Amino acid sequence: MTRTQKSYLYAILAVLFWSTIPTVFKIGLSETEVLPMLAVASFTSTLVLFAAVLFTGRIGTALRPRKKEIISSMILGLVNPFIYYIILLKAYSLLPGQVAQPLNMIWPIILVFLSVPILKQRIPAKSFLALFISFAGVYIVSSQGHPLNPGITNLPGILLAAGSSFFWALYFIFNMKDGRDEAVKLFTGFLFASIYLIIAMSVTGGWSKIPGLKGFAASVYTGIFEMGITFLLWLKALQMAENTARVSNLVYIAPFISLVFLYFIINEPVYYTTPAGLVLIVAGIYIQNRKTPVAY
Repeated sequence: MTRTQKSYLYAILAVLFWSTIPTVFKIGLSETEVLPMLAVASFTSTLVLFAAVLFTGRIGTALRPRKKEIISSMILGLVNPFIYYIILLKAYSLLPGQVAQPLNMIWPIILVFLSVPILKQRIPAKSFLALFISFAGVYIVSSQGHPLNPGITNLPGILLAAGSSFFWALYFIFNMKDGRDEAVKLFTGFLFASIYLIIAMSVTGGWSKIPGLKGFAASVYTGIFEMGITFLLWLKALQMAENTARVSNLVYIAPFISLVFLYFIINEPVYYTTPAGLVLIVAGIYIQNRKTPVAY
């Protein structure tokens, strides 16, 4: 198998795992609450990432951080998974999976606008077009089959799902400014997030709400295939890719595959507005990420 073939294999595996997550979220949240599910998932992911850095010989780097790196890990862990997933899981508890996932996808466009105050970058003109197209898609997806009467949708859920993209974009910026190895950053960030979750669970009495077998299994699956190993597979795919852009574009297949899992596993009916809105959201992101040709 060539290096390029391996790159696509890793990417396809990552996309397939991520495609199952909306269904797993809905299964887990049908039996337990947001905080206990996130706690189990975060603890699981921390163990998986610890094994990853141990296996790759980077455990020394992870366990001997400098003061600046400790602060960075504390911030990264607070933003993601702690705040980000609390908001996202709450959105999933209020909305159909097919609605919550696409609204969370707009983070690349939010990232551009956050880069202005944080990274002092200018906003290219195409970003406004991308924002308009993607938010048109957000409106259509949010309408849940009633584009002319969107008032039936759950507004708090919509705001939470779309708002989660803000925190992922923020995490992306903070993560980009930290030059450490990605696996090490993930492990130390999740380690601090697990500490935050232990405190939050103790304060809220969440230990008495640990999920039953089905909810626990969904939470563990989330920790492994949403937060842990899948991200490492995706990084491996990008590192081995001859054309990073082509491999990166595969991730936009995930929400369409997710519709299949949602329909056949938990019998969630697919609104005709969902794939239509998804196309617009992906089109907006594509416009945003497309490189402008250089004029000679």
